[in-house]
Amino acid sequence: MNAGVSDFSAGPLPEVLPVFPLGGALLLPRGMLPLNIFEPRYLNMVADALAAERIIGMVQPRESGLGPIPDDAPIYQVGCAGRITSFSEGDDGRYLIKLTGITRFSIASELEPVRGYRRVAVDYDEFAADLSNEAASFADRGRLFKVVERYFEATGIEADCRTMEALPDETLVSALAMACPLEPRDKQALLECAGVAERGAFLCDLMEFRTRAGDRDSSLPQH
Repeated sequence: MNAGVSDFSAGPLPEVLPVFPLGGALLLPRGMLPLNIFEPRYLNMVADALAAERIIGMVQPRESGLGPIPDDAPIYQVGCAGRITSFSEGDDGRYLIKLTGITRFSIASELEPVRGYRRVAVDYDEFAADLSNEAASFADRGRLFKVVERYFEATGIEADCRTMEALPDETLVSALAMACPLEPRDKQALLECAGVAERGAFLCDLMEFRTRAGDRDSSLPQH
């Protein structure tokens, strides 16, 4: 599992964000998401972000499929802004970056693309609590660990659940939500949960459903 959570102090947030539509790639506030960038339009996006505020928006396309996402693919209206906190360039020209989640946003409107990548005007007001430094809690950790163990066994994920026991509630819930191989619409539902408590409960429901179904491609209806 290569997703985690880190503290982040955000400065002024841009009103316009470049967005990276990527099905199944969930970024949450204070979460850390590694990305391998190789498409020319997104290489341009990262280069431009590095020259500016280093902030891009992660969004989910409404329809998932194989191959590059079309330029006009519909996207969900809620995404998460992330700051590039780690960056390296490969010998083949691709970028390896790590995004640290700042806050969710809602899309007010889509703007003209720049250098091949999409841009949106955003509104952060609904998600002001994402910027709080207060620790969020999830009371039902016992249920979560039981569900996670059964889910990992059913889906063939190799991970030591004991190493997760010392994690704070938000770190635990966010890391599992980001790293588990869930359907894009389920990832979007987790993103749109009001807070850590609701997200943890819904994550338990998702994993229990998929464990019972015995099919890692099963999905709950839209949350």
